[in-house]
Amino acid sequence: MEGFRVTAEMPVIFRDLDAFGHVNNAVYLTYMENARVAYLERMGGKGLDALRLIIAEVTCTYRSPAYFGETMRVGIRVSHMGRSSFTMEYRIEEAASTRLVAEGKSIQVAYDYQAGRPIPVPDEWRRATERLEGLPPGAFAEREPGHPDGAAG
Repeated sequence: MEGFRVTAEMPVIFRDLDAFGHVNNAVYLTYMENARVAYLERMGGKGLDALRLIIAEVTCTYRSPAYFGETMRVGIRVSHMGRSSFTMEYRIEEAASTRLVAEGKSIQVAYDYQAGRPIPVPDEWRRATERLEGLPPGAFAEREPGHPDGAAG
């Protein structure tokens, strides 16, 4: 999938459907979640305990319906990294035809569950993301507040 170095495929199964026979809108968030876990595993994550993050925001724009028997291909990439958060973008296509089904975005926050507060995105996450995205070292370096590339978060 052009522009996405990481993809995950998921079949549409019966439980994904709503009363109208197409994939229920809430299921797309599960497709994005499955792709996000695959991405984090490719970064070198070691199980759910290593995922010290929370989801702050998720959006999904529906482009066409998906049906039982189809396979969804979800492309995922990191498009922005701030001090304590990063943005992931998603493209969901029907695998055989490449028909665009949905697009989405999520904002993840690095989080210390014991302290109950956000923490800076670990440098090892930044480096692993740069490698996975094929970006030069330092592309996702933490920027000082007020730096032109240093968005809040």
